[in-house]
Amino acid sequence: MANNAPNNPFEGVAKGLNSPELKSNKTIPFVDECVELDQVKNETTRPKTLDIRKHEMEDEKPQTLKEDKIHAKDLGAVHTPNSDTIVVNTPEGTLYITLDPESKSSPTSPNTQSTDVSESPSTSKAFGAQESNDMIIMEKEVEQRRAGLRRNSISMPTLQNLESEVLKQHYLGNPEDGIPEHHQSSASGFSDGNGDDSNVMSDDDRVKTPLRSPRRKGARRLGRSEFSMDDDDYSPSNSVTSVNSLASLLKEKLQSIPQKMRKKPTDYKLRAFVALMFLAVVFFVSFAYVLYHQQVLTKAYFDTVQFNEPKRLIRIYNKDEVEILRASLGVSLEGVKKSYPCLPEHRLGDGSECLQWARALRLYLKSLPHDPGLDNTTCYSVHWKALHSDIAPTDCFDWSDTKVHWYGGGQSLNLTWPVNTGLIDFTPFITGDIQKSQWSNVLTRYFINSKGAALIIDDETPLHVAINNGRKEICLKAKYDDFAFVNKVTEFPELRYNICTSKDMKSLHSSIHSHRRAPLWDGLKPKDMQTLESLISEPVWQIAPRFKHELNAETISKYTEDVINLGFLKQGHVLINEFWQNEIGDFTVDKSRFDTLNVTVDKLHRRGFKVTFTVQPFVSTESKNFAETVQKRLLVNERNGDRRIPALTRFKSSPSAGVIDITNNRSVPWILDKLQAVIDEYFIDSFYFDLGTAYDMPHYYQCEKQLINPDHYKTIFTKTFEKSLDIIGVSSAVSLPRPPIFVSLPPFESTWQALRQVIPTMLTYGVNGYPFIMPGAVGGDIYWPGSEQFLPSSKGLMESNAANSTQENGIDLPERELYMRWLQMATFLPVMKFTHLPSKYNDERVLEMAKNLTLLRQKLITPLLLKYKREALEEGLPLVRPLWLVTGGDSALSVRDEFAIGDELVVAPVLRPGETSREVYLPAGLWQDGIDGSLRKGSRWMHDYRVPVDRVAYFIRKPDDMRFK
Repeated sequence: MANNAPNNPFEGVAKGLNSPELKSNKTIPFVDECVELDQVKNETTRPKTLDIRKHEMEDEKPQTLKEDKIHAKDLGAVHTPNSDTIVVNTPEGTLYITLDPESKSSPTSPNTQSTDVSESPSTSKAFGAQESNDMIIMEKEVEQRRAGLRRNSISMPTLQNLESEVLKQHYLGNPEDGIPEHHQSSASGFSDGNGDDSNVMSDDDRVKTPLRSPRRKGARRLGRSEFSMDDDDYSPSNSVTSVNSLASLLKEKLQSIPQKMRKKPTDYKLRAFVALMFLAVVFFVSFAYVLYHQQVLTKAYFDTVQFNEPKRLIRIYNKDEVEILRASLGVSLEGVKKSYPCLPEHRLGDGSECLQWARALRLYLKSLPHDPGLDNTTCYSVHWKALHSDIAPTDCFDWSDTKVHWYGGGQSLNLTWPVNTGLIDFTPFITGDIQKSQWSNVLTRYFINSKGAALIIDDETPLHVAINNGRKEICLKAKYDDFAFVNKVTEFPELRYNICTSKDMKSLHSSIHSHRRAPLWDGLKPKDMQTLESLISEPVWQIAPRFKHELNAETISKYTEDVINLGFLKQGHVLINEFWQNEIGDFTVDKSRFDTLNVTVDKLHRRGFKVTFTVQPFVSTESKNFAETVQKRLLVNERNGDRRIPALTRFKSSPSAGVIDITNNRSVPWILDKLQAVIDEYFIDSFYFDLGTAYDMPHYYQCEKQLINPDHYKTIFTKTFEKSLDIIGVSSAVSLPRPPIFVSLPPFESTWQALRQVIPTMLTYGVNGYPFIMPGAVGGDIYWPGSEQFLPSSKGLMESNAANSTQENGIDLPERELYMRWLQMATFLPVMKFTHLPSKYNDERVLEMAKNLTLLRQKLITPLLLKYKREALEEGLPLVRPLWLVTGGDSALSVRDEFAIGDELVVAPVLRPGETSREVYLPAGLWQDGIDGSLRKGSRWMHDYRVPVDRVAYFIRKPDDMRFK
């Protein structure tokens, strides 16, 4: 056998592996594993074990191949990484040939070794050119079908042990022949064409023994995966047909893919479901993206402030993380969303956050310092700067989505209590006639809501306010105009205000009014305290006839005699209107009507009365002082005109009048000299300043020193004289005068509707920071001619009963029932003012009721008012308070026809004609009924509470343990 050994040591192995004995021997175990080597350059990685199915081999029909001889290098780059492996890199993949490490023969260098490929069927390990071409074509087709599943290497089965066993079984059956030398090695190789092929049997002469035996088919598994290989069309007949065939290996690789992956039926329902899920995922991802970026763009400032810059939406929270304020800032910035940090030269350097929107607006946000040890109030500063004249900074505070009520500002016919239930278009925030203007005679740039947030607007802001103008919100706008804010404090309008928050509305209100200014008692003289207490404990007798000639010394004397004749009313203060002068602005007594006024005043003093004259800062063109004031340039002049020509206006009974320029240093001494002369001659006790409203100023006014707005005039006028003159009250105000000056309610007509306006107006002024308020006369005020306001008593006559025809000095008295209900309410107010005496009705029921109410005031009401006067001087809390300032609860927030004196007494007067019952809300606590003395549980509504026409409903707070006594 040695002589017949082939020259190529691998040729025998190749022929032995394809011998009929191997193919026909079914006892050879099935090869269950193939190894795959991934080739990276010249180094092999760890083999990967692949499980494959065991199949039966199908016999291939022998093909007649044309004998040919090719070199291994013709198939591709050939190299040997080690002594046991030959690697051929073909264009279609990498071919690995593993040699038996026990083989004693050495292969020829693969770079020089040739491979013998014969067309004889027995040369099964030789590669022919035609087979190589077929293999390349098949590999391309497979690669196209298996896109994305490309492998970097192709593995050959390891058959070392298998070949030895097959050869042993074959040659043991023929011992005389022995084992040929070329079968002593199980390594495979390529024939170089120089070996002797005579000893190699042809495939036709051998018994074909299969390379592997078929695997026994087991029971069909239940619930198999769709990716399993247990499909019926996968059988051993589909296995590899030739060990040395690269195309067969590729086919086996392809068949190893599960059938379900190769031929998956079309499922339209599944596709629709997947598409729907895809759209849903896209939607939720987009929605989450938008929410995320909104959250990212919402920046937190100062712990409790969140500000969304693109939407300019600010939210403020309390310490319990409850939203108490929501506002849209920079509403005038339509279409401008992007903000930028301010340049260094535009920053204030005080710790403010600065943002700028294009060339339109600049915003400064700042947290104001506070002492947490004193209170829980926190304030923030908001400051808008317009960057050109066409921009009006506007901020709106929304209450549409929250249960919140707003209070403060001022009173108007279009407003109720609370103010968020009213309606006002954008209008300058200046005082006016409540019958003709949007706002009334007393204003404060202060709004507070029921959740514990307040707005305090700067005095220099050219403020316009709108309430519920198209939306449920209160809007603040800074805008210059040609009258109210014609004097520009800054080049372009600026909106400045502070936002203050606290744990609740009551503590916030107390904190703001006690810390924004010095205590009211600071600088108060003993005489001032006496005047304050006398105004609370004694009535004010307003003598105000319709015509000037009706007022004289005899009229005053007779009126005071009627008061004394009543016997149950104290003397109090006699208030004489402007008719003590011949013309407004004379500042001297009209001698023709008051030739013995000094005697009359002396008589009043001896009776216990105090005399007060009304003074106005106007000078009628008919006054004897008009020429002097023009010559000395003491009057306000026309804007852009000759400063020697005064600006004229109309005021009350004077159709033409000038206004004293209080900013002129020459005007103050002139007025003081005039008024001091009256005091010295007639011993007048005090003055009442009738300052008019902002609209009483000339339209084109111009003072020597620039005013912020027309209302600034009355503030300067009051502060100029409050320390040098005794003043008991002012008719109009935008800032709190020092005590004992009371701020008056606007004049009200003698109607039931006007009666219902008194309580909301009182409550509004109290919330605004005016604790000492002087209401109008009982039954309604009497108007003067020329004021373009109807006489209330005349209108009251139209609503009066037919039996009511009583007159006084030609004036119809208010309706009897209206007068009685008005007197019942006025008994509990800080000051009682009379024009019509109860005795004028000639009705014992009216007179008896007046006596009882006077006694009630002296014993119960006056001591309570004097008690809470100290609290008002210290903390700025009003004497007459809304119910929510007494106790919490949503029900108390909207009650507009009840009020409280301090925390101890609740009043619920009847305010409609003919009614003898009403709904009453009692705050939390234990209350004693003022009518029948019964105890009432608080924090509830009482329905159909009976109130006779001569009685008034009031309730006194009692200790909680009193119900057990």
